[in-house]
Amino acid sequence: MNREEIMQHIPHRAPMLLIDEATMDEDGTGHGKYRIREDEFFCRGHFPGNPMVPGVILCEIMAQSCTRLMLDALPGNLAVYRGIDEVKFKNTVRPGDLCEVTCRIDERKAGIFHCSARLDVAGKLCCRGKLTFAVIPDPMKQGENKKEEA
Repeated sequence: MNREEIMQHIPHRAPMLLIDEATMDEDGTGHGKYRIREDEFFCRGHFPGNPMVPGVILCEIMAQSCTRLMLDALPGNLAVYRGIDEVKFKNTVRPGDLCEVTCRIDERKAGIFHCSARLDVAGKLCCRGKLTFAVIPDPMKQGENKKEEA
């Protein structure tokens, strides 16, 4: 999936759309890619003269990559964080770096997804963690459905 296809499934838009490409292997492993642009809002002040991607943004890149694993549950719905656990930051990510995420669903119960994800740059682990999501009705989509019914 490219950015245009991704935007059909998740509500994120610039400057918070943090995934350029998403794929899934036959074994259910998901992959996401995002190139950190030189002008990213989160690098301008973090830190001037020594820009690096904040950890919370790395978690968001992993989370948006995980949505590829949940596509069957997303029509009319929205995936929101329920938890972020066991996150470790191992190496710095900077403008120009290509973030490559590998993720999988560890457990799925109804609309709750427990996922593991790791983010690498040039083959080096930069961030990893366990992310939990709840799939809930998307209020924007619910409004569209009500208009169609009228």
